[in-house]
Amino acid sequence: MSERKLILYVSMSLDGYLATDDDDLSWLDMVEREGEDYGYSEFMDRVDTYIVGRKTYDKIIDMVGHLPQAEKMECYVITRQELLPEKNIIFYNDDIEDLIYELKRESGQNIICDGGADVIKLLMSSSLIDEYVISVIPVILGDGKRLFKGGVPSQDIALINSTSFESGLVQLHYVRLNEN
Repeated sequence: MSERKLILYVSMSLDGYLATDDDDLSWLDMVEREGEDYGYSEFMDRVDTYIVGRKTYDKIIDMVGHLPQAEKMECYVITRQELLPEKNIIFYNDDIEDLIYELKRESGQNIICDGGADVIKLLMSSSLIDEYVISVIPVILGDGKRLFKGGVPSQDIALINSTSFESGLVQLHYVRLNEN
């Protein structure tokens, strides 16, 4: 098996939400600073495969009109529907565990998961996420769509790094400890 890792790379509010109930993400704008990408470009230089859930994919399409990651890498949209592939986008509706094991067996760089919560829960249920990079945005939404939905097995993780930024964003980087 190769050394490829599946890394969850997401932002959440201080109280643990990915989005508001109506999928509003405008609160993410509060940490935007010219010339600051919070390490995203450097991180993406070590990634060649992108995984995202269908709802998150639809939100990206609604916001920017296309999936920017598809311009640079192979992308998998996890869905229940059978859809024809597009350029560098595969709509995947089979067992996600099989997909991850297959991708990890292939040579290449790391694999990024960008959400959403349903896909994250599926991946966590099978202990498939190797690392977690979570950017905590300094806002309390009070309600919305939780990052971690619960109902997954307990997992031991260790902090690799934490970085705080002038904007108030705190980025946490954890690794899942191997199960004995």
